[in-house]
Amino acid sequence: MSDFWLYFNLGLNHVLDWRAYDHVLFLVVLSAAYTFSSWKRLLILVTLFTIGHTLSLVLVNYNVISVSSSVIEFLIPITILMAAVYNLITAKKHKKNDKMTVFYVLTLFFGLIHGLGFATFFTALESEGKLLPLLQFALGIEAAQIIVVIVLLIFAFIFQSILRFNKRDWILVLSSIVIGMVIPMLVDNWIF
Repeated sequence: MSDFWLYFNLGLNHVLDWRAYDHVLFLVVLSAAYTFSSWKRLLILVTLFTIGHTLSLVLVNYNVISVSSSVIEFLIPITILMAAVYNLITAKKHKKNDKMTVFYVLTLFFGLIHGLGFATFFTALESEGKLLPLLQFALGIEAAQIIVVIVLLIFAFIFQSILRFNKRDWILVLSSIVIGMVIPMLVDNWIF
């Protein structure tokens, strides 16, 4: 049971580590357009992100793929930027039901990229069986992501219901702040 908590806590800390805030930034732009009333759709997105993240860890740990860490460190802020720009473009639209399948697939793909960023660290950990620790780690990631999303939904409720921000402005402000935080990450990890 102590191994479970070790890997579960690694997953929690991977998301909640304030020095590695890229994961939280992606969750912010992923969640920006949602409220408590659409929590099921948001939970699907968050879980798809975790599945993609975990799948990339499995692929790297079983030597199916190998990707340059510098390329991944550049692609991670690109995924955040793409999601934020998508929010800016679609902030005026009320429903995105017609594009949800594409959004689900992109979220899964972005999860793959983010998982590759952590794969080298996870591979360095010594464990008897690789799959069980990966799943325990994934549970920690999912729990941390749900915590982050609940906090974001609470803030969305406060700003939209109590402080009377309209939803469009909320999405635009959050996405713009994230873009401002991602640009330095892109510059720091520029590979060209």
